[in-house]
Amino acid sequence: MDNRALTRAFKLAAQLMELHDENPFKIRAIEGTASALEALSFPVAEVERSGLPDRTGLSKTAAAKVAELLDTGTFPELQRLLEATPPGVVEMLSIKGIGPKKIRSLWRELGIESTEQLREAAETDQVSKLKGFGKKTQESILEALEFAGQSKGKLLYPQAESLAEDIAQHLRRALKTEQVGVAGEVRRRLETVEMVRVVAATDQPETAHKLLNTMGGLTADPRRSGPFAWRGTATPSGVQVEVLLTSVEDFVTELFLNSAAEAHLTESLPGADSHGPATSLRQWARREKFQQEEVLYERAGLQFIVPELREGLGEIALAAEKKLPRLLENGDLRGALHNHSTYSDGNHSLREMATWLRDHQYEYLGICDHSQAAHYANGLSAERVRQQHQEIDLLNAELAPFRIFKGIESDILSDGSLDYPSDVLASFDFIVASVHSNLKMEERKATDRLLRAIENPYCTMLGHPTGRLLLRRQGYPIDYKAVIDACAKNQVIIEINANPWRLDLDWRWVRYALDQGVLLSINPDAHHTDGYADMRYGVLMGRKGLLTKEMTFNTKSVEEAAAYFEKRKAGITPPLEYKKSLFE
Repeated sequence: MDNRALTRAFKLAAQLMELHDENPFKIRAIEGTASALEALSFPVAEVERSGLPDRTGLSKTAAAKVAELLDTGTFPELQRLLEATPPGVVEMLSIKGIGPKKIRSLWRELGIESTEQLREAAETDQVSKLKGFGKKTQESILEALEFAGQSKGKLLYPQAESLAEDIAQHLRRALKTEQVGVAGEVRRRLETVEMVRVVAATDQPETAHKLLNTMGGLTADPRRSGPFAWRGTATPSGVQVEVLLTSVEDFVTELFLNSAAEAHLTESLPGADSHGPATSLRQWARREKFQQEEVLYERAGLQFIVPELREGLGEIALAAEKKLPRLLENGDLRGALHNHSTYSDGNHSLREMATWLRDHQYEYLGICDHSQAAHYANGLSAERVRQQHQEIDLLNAELAPFRIFKGIESDILSDGSLDYPSDVLASFDFIVASVHSNLKMEERKATDRLLRAIENPYCTMLGHPTGRLLLRRQGYPIDYKAVIDACAKNQVIIEINANPWRLDLDWRWVRYALDQGVLLSINPDAHHTDGYADMRYGVLMGRKGLLTKEMTFNTKSVEEAAAYFEKRKAGITPPLEYKKSLFE
C-alpha cells in the first residue's frame, strides 16, 4: 500500500467512527494519523515496521495500526466498523456534500442503506423533512447522485492505462507475441475511459480466453463474448473490458479500426474520387492488409495522424493539406510551474521540490503555494510570503543556474478580485489565479468572476479554469470563448492542469485557445515530488488539442521565462493606494 492508500484507509475509519457516533477524541486521533501519513515525503511501506514510530513521528499505538494495515490490508477498528456498516452506507460516505452525521440520520431515521434508496427518498421529498437537511441539501444530494451515476463504470486515464497495459503484458507472455496493442479510448488518450480495449494477434484464442478468465480483477461476461472476443468488466470499478483476437496479418488493421472515433473512420476523404472506391479511412483499412498504420494514411493521401488526434474534429482536412504540426512532447518541457511546498499544503519542502527538478534536468521551478484566503490549505499571510521569498533568494544563489520563480496560487475571490493587495501581488514573479471557493455558480456569474480576474494586471496565468474534478465533481459552467478571448486580449496564459483529476483546460478548447494566440502551460499542480510525473498527462491532453512546443510556455528556457515575467511586470502600473509596501 502506498501512502495515499494508507491515508484513505484512516480517513475512512474516521468517517465510520463519526457515522457510528463514537468517542470524538478517538476520531481526532485517527484523523491525526491520516494527516501525519499524508504529510510524509517518503514511502511508509519501505520502512521497517519496528522503526515506524521514529521515522513517521506517530505514536506506538498509531504506528502499530499502520504496520497491521501494511501487512494485512486492514486494522481491527477499521474491520470492526466495516462489518457493522452496510456496504451501501459505506458507499454513501463518498457522496459529495453530505458528511457522516447526515448519513447517520438518513440511515437511522429513514432506513436508507444504499444510494438507490437515497435517490428514491430524495425524489419523493422525504430527505428535506429531516432535521438539518432542507430543500437545498436535498437538491444537492440529487445532483451529486446524478453525477456519481454518470461516473460509474469509468476510470481516469492513468487508471485505465495501467489496467490496459497490465492486460496487454499478460497476453504478450501467454501468447508469446509482441503483437498485442492497447486500443480504444486509452490509445486515444481520453481523460476518462468507459471501455478498456486491447487487440491481440493469435492463432490460439482459447489460450487468451483461459488467461483472461483466470486473471485477477476481471469478471467475464460469456453472453457478450465469443471465440475471437473476450468481454467482461474490471472490479471494483465496473469499467468494461474488451479483448479482440485477430490473425497476425489483420493485426495492424484491427488495431487501427479500434483506435479511432467513428467520425474519424467515416469522414469523407478530400479528393476521394482520385483514390478509387475508397472514400473513407474505414474503407481504405478494409481494402488491403497493412503492416503499418503510417502506410495506411499514406495510401489515403494523408499525413500520418497520431492516435490521440483521431476524433473526427478537423484533423483529416489538416492531414490532407500536410498542415498537422509537430506536437508537444514530454522532452520539450524545461520547467514546472504551479507547484506547492510545505509552506502551504505540499508534502515536500521548497528545497526538495527544487532539487528534484534540478536533478532531473529541468531548469526552473515555479512555486505557487496557496494564498491567504485558502485557510484550509495553510495559505500564506503576507509575512509568510516575505519569509518564503527570502528562502527562495538563498536557494537561488545556491542552486544557480537552476532558478525558483516566486509565484503564488492566488485565490480568485467571489467578486473576481485577486487575493492580497497590489503591493503583495507585485512582489511575485508570476501569479496563477484560481477559483477554490463558492463553486456553485451560474454560467454568467462564473464567467464574470473569471473575466475580472483575467483583467487584473497582476494575473499572469489562469489556473484550472472550471474547477472540475473528473468523476468526482462537475466544474462550474463558463463561457469558454469569452474566457479564452479575454486571456488573448490581456495576454494571460492558460494552464492545462495536469493533475489527472483535473486536466483542465479541457483539451476540446485547446485548439480554440491556440487559434486566438493564447499561450498554454503544462502545470502539474504538484504537492509532492511524485506529482511532477503528472506533467505527462497534461502533455497528452495538449496534444489532443494540437498543442505545439512553440505555444507552450514552460518549454521556454529559464532565461526566456525570466525575461517574459520581467517584461510583463514592467508594464504594470499599480493603483496609487497600494504603492506603499507592506514589507517595509
